Formats: sequence, C-alpha cells, structure tokens
Amino acid sequence: MTIKNIKTIDYMEFPTGRRTRVMIGQNGSILGEKFCQGYVEIIPGGSIPMHNHETVESYTILQGKGRMTIDDESQIMQAGDYVFIEKNKNHSLLNIGDCTLQLMFVYAPQVIVDHWAKEQAGEANS
Repeated sequence: MTIKNIKTIDYMEFPTGRRTRVMIGQNGSILGEKFCQGYVEIIPGGSIPMHNHETVESYTILQGKGRMTIDDESQIMQAGDYVFIEKNKNHSLLNIGDCTLQLMFVYAPQVIVDHWAKEQAGEANS
C-alpha cells in the first residue's frame, strides 16, 4: 500500500496562474498504467487555457468557482460539480471567484499531455 499527501508533491507552475501536482500517472508521484490523476490550484483570474488532447478527461471542483468552456458552450462550476470532457474537445477553465479554485483532474489513457510544455513555454492563451 502506498499512501502519499498531495502537499508533498512538487508542482508545475504555469504562467496562466495555476499550479499542477501530478498524483498518479506517467510523470506522477505514483506511476500509473491506465490513467493520470492530479490536483490543480488556480488563482483568481487564472486559468487552464483552451486546449485539446486525445484523452478523455474529467474535472471535479473541490473549492471555488469557475467558468468551464467546452467547444462553444460555457457554464459556471462550483465546489462539488464535475464534468466529463470527451477526447479532442477544446476546453478551458477560468477562475471567476475571489479565492483559489481547487480541482482534481483525471484523464485516460495516461500520457504526458503536450499542452503543459506549450503553456510553460508561454505558447498558450489565458
């Protein structure tokens, strides 16, 4: 049995106002074979910018309030809400609240998605 704490995982910091800690997956604190799971903190006004990938994904909001956009549809999400994102769908999440938005993501199959490197290089829109 392996038990870890999210707060002990090194995070990746992105210029769009968020930190991501990969818990389980190819580049996670625990290696995973089938899926990737992580924890994200987005500062007020920060975002996960519009992107898409070959994996299916879900976001579960733990704290805060955000505007979730999938393709041309946007809805407000708050603590307790979750959304399923089909593969190859453009999606983004903007923190529209006044506190840090916290969420968990899960995607499958587990790969290192290419939009992380693009964001860290400043090639992503906010």
